[in-house]
Amino acid sequence: MSAPGAASELARHAAPALKGARRLLVVTDKGVMGLGLLKGALEGLKADGFQVHVYDKVVADPPESVIEEAVAEGREFGAEAVIGFGGGSPMDTAKVVALLLGSDQPLSDMYGMDRVKGPRLPLILIPTTAGTGSEVTSVAVITTGATSKRGIAAAPLYGDMAVLDADLTLGLPKHITAATGIDAMVHAIEAFTGKRFKNPVSDALALAALKMLHANLERVCKDGSDREARAGMLLGAMLAGQAFSNSPVGGVHAMAYPLGGMFHVPHGLSNSVVLPPVLRFNASAAENLYAEIAGHIGLQASSAGLISEMERIADAVGIERRLSQLGISHNDIPAMAEDVAANDRLLPNNPRPMAYGDIVAMYEEIL
Repeated sequence: MSAPGAASELARHAAPALKGARRLLVVTDKGVMGLGLLKGALEGLKADGFQVHVYDKVVADPPESVIEEAVAEGREFGAEAVIGFGGGSPMDTAKVVALLLGSDQPLSDMYGMDRVKGPRLPLILIPTTAGTGSEVTSVAVITTGATSKRGIAAAPLYGDMAVLDADLTLGLPKHITAATGIDAMVHAIEAFTGKRFKNPVSDALALAALKMLHANLERVCKDGSDREARAGMLLGAMLAGQAFSNSPVGGVHAMAYPLGGMFHVPHGLSNSVVLPPVLRFNASAAENLYAEIAGHIGLQASSAGLISEMERIADAVGIERRLSQLGISHNDIPAMAEDVAANDRLLPNNPRPMAYGDIVAMYEEIL
């Protein structure tokens, strides 16, 4: 459901999705708690007689240890349902926690495509950023080992309800608003150009998302209190999430993962930084598709028009454009490129095959 202020009336809206559960584990992070975004929802739930335990130790690119700790607290509390409240990391964590609390399948057996057996606890997802679309996707990304990121993709990761409340995003800083907004556009672009699973449903969702996100991103970066633009960004990010659930992402995300796993660059910013070189690399194989996207959002109908606009937007909203601005040097590129080249979940979706040398060259282009 989508409505300003909906989170503060969560007890009323969520009843069908909770399926009778009265003991709720809320998964979030300290940033969300510090901003007071959960206050209204928690007060409403408790006033309606729910028992609530808040796990607020989620970090960006959550490691397996965070998942395990949240599961342990959920078990001790006797959680009967899970609410993910925050950006992509809390929502991804909540998805996996709901699975682990609802079944005896170990986390190590879940990585990859359609390996989750379920069942899981009832799950509600509430985004506080307009970016990942995790509230409507069947994917969760976890940091494994020291730096590698691995995905779990399976139908049980879809939540029972997503709540879009523009009021929760009103206080979002400009930098986060910008990076997460471009992240959502990346989801739609990659869904529309996916090599393996592109289909009419994903195309329609991606184009609708791009129109909405392109129309509102700069507007909301100029005025963070613009409730209408905030609502448009949330809806656009959700549509983009539905698009890439039907046609998964590719090379941009594969190249973004090492930035998060190795250097803890936020996911939205990682995607934003690596987007232009991947678009340029893919243009020879995806010219017609990039041209269609560009024309749809009112640009010159060509890959050059789309690439130029994405670079202009990044400059206009003031986000980093170079790896060096993120503390990444030439010496880091080989290990990053090896990580990307081994990503056999995402690279097959990319419009053009990406070899190790291609990946190194793209990273070097944005040093």
